[in-house]
Amino acid sequence: MTEQDQVRHRSGGTLEKRQALLRGARTVFGREGYTRAGIDEIAAEAGVSTRTLYNHFGGKANLFREALLDSAAAVTAAHIALAERHLTKVTDVEKDLLAFAREWMGRRTDHDAHMRLVRQIIAEGNRLPADVIEEWQRIGPRAVTEAVRERLEALGAQGLLRIAPGESAEAARHLMLLVAGGVTTDTFFGVVPMSAEELDARVVGGVRTFLKLYGA
Repeated sequence: MTEQDQVRHRSGGTLEKRQALLRGARTVFGREGYTRAGIDEIAAEAGVSTRTLYNHFGGKANLFREALLDSAAAVTAAHIALAERHLTKVTDVEKDLLAFAREWMGRRTDHDAHMRLVRQIIAEGNRLPADVIEEWQRIGPRAVTEAVRERLEALGAQGLLRIAPGESAEAARHLMLLVAGGVTTDTFFGVVPMSAEELDARVVGGVRTFLKLYGA
């Protein structure tokens, strides 16, 4: 193996260990919470030594930060892609909003590990660094709301929705709350089961209520 190949091999191994640690951290933090989660337990879940964990992240606090923000960025990207796919070239407002909302809610289980982390944030919010929570909000929920806001504002400009430019942020919040708010609360971020029929009824009701408020 050449020296260049050795460097490439070490870099690949380093990246793999980092990703394993992030996955392990999400699993353990999501299961145990921030306070109860132990460094040894996370390292064992990731299949690495505690020394490797400290080398990569310096300690528990930074590992939690990186695990949360890494998964938040991935979830945000997935949700923004949904908004772009369904709300960019709209021909039938109700049909396209329903397609967006159904896929959005239908893919909730795609992000189970992240949702478990979010449940722990709710449970332990006062014990977590305020800057970590703020950064999660910025790159997570707020970024998704902003992407939806931009699409709704464009639909308003096209005359497909009755949304003035200054009202688009409120409209985005209303849409997300009407479609997802009740489901999130009633299932506690996926802990309590909800039938497919009930979920679809919530989605349809949320979209139709939104259109009563903002339909052209």
